[in-house]
Amino acid sequence: MRLSDKVWSPYVAGILIGLLQIPAFLLIDTALGTSSSYVTVGGGLMSIADPSILDIDYVAKHVAATAKNWWQVALVAGIGIGACLSMRLSGARRQPVSPIWNRALGTSSRGKRYALAFGAGFLMLFGARLADGCTSGHGLSGTSQLAVGSLIAVVAMFAGGIVTARLILHRI
Repeated sequence: MRLSDKVWSPYVAGILIGLLQIPAFLLIDTALGTSSSYVTVGGGLMSIADPSILDIDYVAKHVAATAKNWWQVALVAGIGIGACLSMRLSGARRQPVSPIWNRALGTSSRGKRYALAFGAGFLMLFGARLADGCTSGHGLSGTSQLAVGSLIAVVAMFAGGIVTARLILHRI
């Protein structure tokens, strides 16, 4: 596997992600996860405009300058940077939007697709915070620790994804 390959082996990538949990647990006593980073950054930015937001324990806990909070922010930044570098190194290019998605959205308007993507992303983030963890937190870290709540969350995520995809593609 080379960095310039267009497709990486999911087995190798999965093993590498799994091994990343070892230094996370050993060095900062936390597991992989990303959704808390949004609270860290959002709460930090909001505290500049309104410091009283730090009176809310939930926000104050996530804004505190701890290794766990900033590790997750660095992880999210690294995911974005890594995806961009991978695309550039491999020469991959974005594929045009499928006619199926255009038909499902009722338009080929780029603005409507962006609005839908933003709204869906917001709902996913809200759900991740409501579930006290995201897909990477529950799916990678929680299941590796055999947490029952995480196993249930992963089953629900897959079921929700399958039902949503089938509804959008009108195959239910």
